[in-house]
Amino acid sequence: MMWRRVVARSAAAASSVRDLRRFSMAAATSIPGPCIVHKRGADILHDPWFNKDTGFPATERDRLGLRGLLPPRVISFEQQYARFMESYRSLEKNTQGQKDDFIALSKWRILNRLHDRNETLYYRVLINNIKDFAPVIYTPTVGLVCQNYSGLFRRPRGMYFSAKDKGEMMSMIYNWPAHEVDMIVLTDGSRILGLGDLGVQGIGIPIGKLDMYVAAAGINPQRILPVMLDVGTNNQKLLKDRLYLGLREPRLEGEEYLSVVDEFMEAVHARWPKAIVQFEDFQMKWAFETLQRYRKRFCMFNDDIQGTAGVALAGLLGTVRAQGRPLTDFANQKIVVVGAGSAGLGVLNMALQAVSRMAGPVANPHFFLLDKNGLITNERNDIDPAAAPFAKTHEEIKSFGLQEGASLIEVVKKVKPHVLLGLSGVGGLFNEEVLKAMRESDSIKPAIFAMSNPTNNAECTARDAFKHAGEQIVFGSGSPFEHVDLGNGKIGHVNQANNMYLFPGIGLGALVSGARFITDGMLQAAAECLASYMTDDEIQRGILYPSIDSIRDITAEVGAAVLRAAVAEELAEGYHDVGTKELVSMSKEETVEYVKRNMWDPVYSPLVHEK
Repeated sequence: MMWRRVVARSAAAASSVRDLRRFSMAAATSIPGPCIVHKRGADILHDPWFNKDTGFPATERDRLGLRGLLPPRVISFEQQYARFMESYRSLEKNTQGQKDDFIALSKWRILNRLHDRNETLYYRVLINNIKDFAPVIYTPTVGLVCQNYSGLFRRPRGMYFSAKDKGEMMSMIYNWPAHEVDMIVLTDGSRILGLGDLGVQGIGIPIGKLDMYVAAAGINPQRILPVMLDVGTNNQKLLKDRLYLGLREPRLEGEEYLSVVDEFMEAVHARWPKAIVQFEDFQMKWAFETLQRYRKRFCMFNDDIQGTAGVALAGLLGTVRAQGRPLTDFANQKIVVVGAGSAGLGVLNMALQAVSRMAGPVANPHFFLLDKNGLITNERNDIDPAAAPFAKTHEEIKSFGLQEGASLIEVVKKVKPHVLLGLSGVGGLFNEEVLKAMRESDSIKPAIFAMSNPTNNAECTARDAFKHAGEQIVFGSGSPFEHVDLGNGKIGHVNQANNMYLFPGIGLGALVSGARFITDGMLQAAAECLASYMTDDEIQRGILYPSIDSIRDITAEVGAAVLRAAVAEELAEGYHDVGTKELVSMSKEETVEYVKRNMWDPVYSPLVHEK
């Protein structure tokens, strides 16, 4: 027994040494300047931005009135990091064998407590362990957190604007203590992941997204703002829940709804005219409506429509490379998209733009769009206007031997698609029959993307895809899955087609370029940058996306691509002391370095008190 404890300690010590080495390399990249604070004593200890826990040096304790309020020993940032990681690994060990939801929420709680107490240490922990912690603070655990948010609530984070605040938002916005805000993530909680209407509990999504902005894009956490726009909920279970923290009334609709969003957007840009607003998890009708309403007035984008589309397009372009074909052959790919919501239509719109650039105005892409009623054709009477451009004609479906409303299995068998892409929110929709039909694809490496979140809503698992569709497929998913052991030393690679590859770079590039708007050209540049990131060897092995471990490098490249597109479109107005002229004169390499210089890194700054 004693020997086992010694071995366990040795393993933990070795792990801590590796963590400290990574920490030291990261911390050495920036030397912090002093930070002015307008508080002293216990007020500093209760402020997670300024709090250093036991890391305050003796001189700081004296000048900030902290002497006697902390244990006398000073613990360095590196030691604090190692101590937290040891606690986290202990929690992992102690929760082994418990239910998955219990483990996920336990991990979220320990990270959330650190976030509430010490933001600098929290973001260092997150950045150094992004591959392990992204699934905890972001997809898929964030969905579980949102479902249980009212019960998990301990302290407020972000701002809440409700339908009851109409007429007051212009003054309310000044209640936020930060003088400058660069990045805002906004939701109305109407379509949280694949979970539907979660009302005010959807605030967990903006919080998680902005944590990824800080970790991946280096956005300063003092300049971010998660926002919940509470316009009611139609979720009867929540309306009856005694713990529910939102408005207990049905959702606003029509002009009443839009007037609330209008007022918020006007208030935000009256105080912070350069702030970028990311719309997140709005139901389809409002996602498209608000995107068209605001995209030429404010610097904003919708991640579900445009971010998802960009990541998917990067994967689709990667599958063309995996087939050994030139990217221009993308115009000839047969793509079946299941799910006619904001994400599915966003993917098709961006794919259509890519095909048009490759094949010109005469392009006739082979896109097949299905919803819950089957294949969408122009013979339908109830086609959503956003889906109408992708409705097939009678002649087109007849050439494939299909009929109006053809089922998924019929479409796959008759079309023999190069790509099957799911954004339906229906778990298990790609069943054994559908997957086996993909073996008859006209592609030597057919692609299957099960992109719905959270994990339970994925159209199929990675294991089932490789088992039934064949070992030669390329597989992508929205939620994380383990790679599949195919035997004989072969691995079936899982590509998590996660928006985190793109939205941080889109926001960062728009910010540091000072872009007035976020255009289709900037989004295309982001997607194509991601698509070109992988080497030919990696692509041939079925690896379409890079490791999450390199997310800050990926984001810098994507951000630089967005910046260059903003400059090319004459939309860049500069950032801080770097003007338009300087941006125009930068080479490609210089834009990447410029973006990296503007990425915040978590280190303790010396604190100086000022009355």
